[in-house]
Amino acid sequence: MPLLIGRDASVAAVSAALDGSREILIVTQRSADVNVPAAADLFRIGVRARVQQATRGTNGTTKILVDALERVKISRFTTTKATASHGARLDATASAYPFARASGKTIPESTRAKIRHALTLFEEYTALQRRLPPEIVGVLQSLDSDERVAFGIAAHLQVPVDQRQALLAADSIADLATQLVNVLGAELELLKLERKIDEQVRGSLFQNQRDFFLQEQLRAIHKELGQEDGEEFEELSRQLASRGLPETVQTRAQRELRRLKRSAPTSPDAAVSRAWLDWVLALPWTQRTTDTTDLDVARTSLEGDHYGLEEVKERILDHIAVLGRVGKLPGPILCLVGPPGVGKTSLGRSIASALNRKFVRMALGGVRDEAEIRGHRRTYIGALPGRILQAMRRAESVNPVILLDEIDKLGSDFRGDPAAALLEVLDPEQNHAFNDHYLEVDYDLSQVLFVTTANSLASIPEALRDRMEIIRLPGYLEPEKLAIARRFLVPKQLTMNGVPADQVTIGDDVLLPIIRGYTREAGVRDLERRVARVARKLARRAWPEADAKSAPTVAVNATELPDMLGPAPFDHEDHTLQDQVGVASGLAYTSTGGELLEIEVSILPGRGRLQLTGTLGDVIKESAAAALSYVRSRASALGLSPDFHRTRDIHVHLPAGATPKDGPSAGIALATALASALTGIPVRGDVAMTGEVTLRGRVLPIGGVREKGVAAHRHKLTHVIVPHGNAKDLTELPEHVRQDLTWHTVKTMDDVLALALRTPIPRITEAAVVLSDDAAAIA
Repeated sequence: MPLLIGRDASVAAVSAALDGSREILIVTQRSADVNVPAAADLFRIGVRARVQQATRGTNGTTKILVDALERVKISRFTTTKATASHGARLDATASAYPFARASGKTIPESTRAKIRHALTLFEEYTALQRRLPPEIVGVLQSLDSDERVAFGIAAHLQVPVDQRQALLAADSIADLATQLVNVLGAELELLKLERKIDEQVRGSLFQNQRDFFLQEQLRAIHKELGQEDGEEFEELSRQLASRGLPETVQTRAQRELRRLKRSAPTSPDAAVSRAWLDWVLALPWTQRTTDTTDLDVARTSLEGDHYGLEEVKERILDHIAVLGRVGKLPGPILCLVGPPGVGKTSLGRSIASALNRKFVRMALGGVRDEAEIRGHRRTYIGALPGRILQAMRRAESVNPVILLDEIDKLGSDFRGDPAAALLEVLDPEQNHAFNDHYLEVDYDLSQVLFVTTANSLASIPEALRDRMEIIRLPGYLEPEKLAIARRFLVPKQLTMNGVPADQVTIGDDVLLPIIRGYTREAGVRDLERRVARVARKLARRAWPEADAKSAPTVAVNATELPDMLGPAPFDHEDHTLQDQVGVASGLAYTSTGGELLEIEVSILPGRGRLQLTGTLGDVIKESAAAALSYVRSRASALGLSPDFHRTRDIHVHLPAGATPKDGPSAGIALATALASALTGIPVRGDVAMTGEVTLRGRVLPIGGVREKGVAAHRHKLTHVIVPHGNAKDLTELPEHVRQDLTWHTVKTMDDVLALALRTPIPRITEAAVVLSDDAAAIA
């Protein structure tokens, strides 16, 4: 048997054997992971062998040819160093390495009948084992030594190393013959099972080939009879010619059709080609709807579905006006951003109705796979085009309105980034040649009017945001909610619940308490649920027939609301407008719209520790630290001792602790509450504020002014303080908010304190602080 020797110690041992008796001892390691095995790492049963030939390879290994002589049971190992003359036979440096010697005794061998049984089983084993040449059985049968036959069988068994070592370590030749019979019996069972499975697989393949042959014969018979299925292919060819496909698509489709003709009907390629052709025929290529160019009709349609939302309505009317002049116009890509329940999704359907276009909605929330947008390659089983082309197939026109709902809730993982795939879809310079992975031909999306919706722009990638026209939808004001409930929600819910709308009156005296006491939201979704509950309560009453004459009209009274809706969960007067020490009203922007944020500060005896509670994020904690540093820097102007913080602990708390809070816009409110708590001067209860504060007291601009203004108006505040950098944003406020609130723009915290504290601080005015016009007027 040939062996490869690589370790220096093994090479030294072979070199020593070549200069002597040419005999070596071959022993198996217990673990192949040990590079330098010790005596404990070797088995105690080995084989004494004679080296017939040894050659040195070019890659540093030595190849030897050995002839096994007998088994040896090792009693002890010793380590010896090779001499220079020994090492020179194979490697000039091998003599520098020690090698192992072993002493032991030969294991006696004796055998007879079991060896013959094992040889019979081995003959059957060789017939089933394809990796063994059949001549090996003849060689073993010609041997005159039972020991050589037994070891010859063991040497050619295709079993793991641990089983081979167990055979080598047999106590006697009789024990070895017994183990060979057992191993051969188990191996024969496995080989017979493999042969059976192989025959079954071959039979299945033969059946498929038989079916294919018969199908080809059947096709030839139909062809001779003039009944060839070419009619189906001709119909496909006629449909492709009549669909008005672009030239490149037509060429590709004809090539796919020829491929389908050459494929067997039962082959997988035929199914793939037919599915691809079906998709090409199902997509709209030239079919389009006629757009409405009458502005009055479009305006009536938009006003009939939604109240308010003037900005987006004006944008659609502008598009219709330009469309009427130029005849054909690429579709705009609008992004409606606003809190839940303000009508973003339904507004997309109204836009389609106003333009007389087909409408398709795609929900993108939770989509993580890029293939959802671009489609799967046809090489995958069950591949389909992406959602964009599926939407075009449903629309059946090249100019629909496609609503991409919840675009801010796209995900990404190892399968790709869907937001990156949307860059091509929503780019007017690229979407005229959108390439889907399944279709693999360019498709024109330039005439599609894409409308996307989002609750927040923060989670939308900057590159994707740059491709869209942002239109913000603020929360509804109380008068707007009242008008929406009166015009839309009440009639809709009465009809849905089977209550005669002409026999029930739900007046403003009922709707206002529902809006104020049972809802607190930027939209009208919860308001609709409350109105629906009232309608269900009314449905339980007995009503006359619809055609009954002089049917009495039932008016719902506000005193019935607790029985219908239960106790009011909100008190619209829970925010007090009284002046308080250490309490400032901040304004926050959330995904549900603007919210009022009360900031409470308590001063306690201590050692200058600042404690922040209320589930606050890192940014708002840093704002609190910056606000405290500002107050410390203005200690003398505020009438405080320079080292006031050494003897006092400051606790800042933001109520509603279960709601996480973060952001820099609470900076000036934190500084105002700290200054009020330390000086004892109350903060005006009718003032709300928002803005980021720096260590030097500068007030920096923030976002969400529109939503925050709506929140201040909802809580009946009268004064709002905003950074001077946000003065330009005041023009975007709803008219009611702009008129009902007094807006003050400030540049420094000194301006804020002069506006927000009830009693002006003399030392601030003595310090020659320049106040804004608003601050000077209030002071």
